[in-house]
Amino acid sequence: MSSVVYLVRHAESEHNISKDFTQRDPPLTATGLTQASTLIETFPDTASIAVVLTSPLTRTLQTTITGFPQVFRKDTAGSARVIIDPDLQERSDLPCDTGSGRLELNEAFPGLSFEGLEDEWFIKDGLYAVDDVAVAKRAQRFRNRLRDIIASLEDGGEANEGRRRDVVVVTHGVFMKFLAEDEAIDLPKAGWKAFRIGDRGDGGAILLPFE
Repeated sequence: MSSVVYLVRHAESEHNISKDFTQRDPPLTATGLTQASTLIETFPDTASIAVVLTSPLTRTLQTTITGFPQVFRKDTAGSARVIIDPDLQERSDLPCDTGSGRLELNEAFPGLSFEGLEDEWFIKDGLYAVDDVAVAKRAQRFRNRLRDIIASLEDGGEANEGRRRDVVVVTHGVFMKFLAEDEAIDLPKAGWKAFRIGDRGDGGAILLPFE
């Protein structure tokens, strides 16, 4: 069976309620933490998860560790590889969508590794600029990298007893539209949707809704 990719939207964040977009990298609200925790019971099959990729913003990191605590248990068969990927950050350059520095993240999330994250990963230029062309290119770069990860899983290189080959991607509402190439996608907070990875005619990877 081929891998399933689950796109997950972060749970409710403080700026979602206050509408104060000047707060930098806001955390989840108490409601948001509750929303994220429901993923523990409602997500279809956490035992199948081999890799979790997450945006480095605080609200996505909190959603990841709250919603999928099973995959962080290094001493059990349920553990998965966690990749913190700046390509999954939100589109805008508002303070609320601008992440924290690596030192701050290390202090706030001691159980995660930020070794691969550049010190100023949050600067919105190049492919992290806010124009649609740059965001679309960033989304394509991530999909291509995701395809490589899945190919490794399906070859058996990272699979655990043949079961763990699915991938979770925790990201943001607007960037998800570019990632899924679907302007209509609008998941609820802590909502998810299943996809398969595919290939387009030009050699780029695409996400296909899983039926």
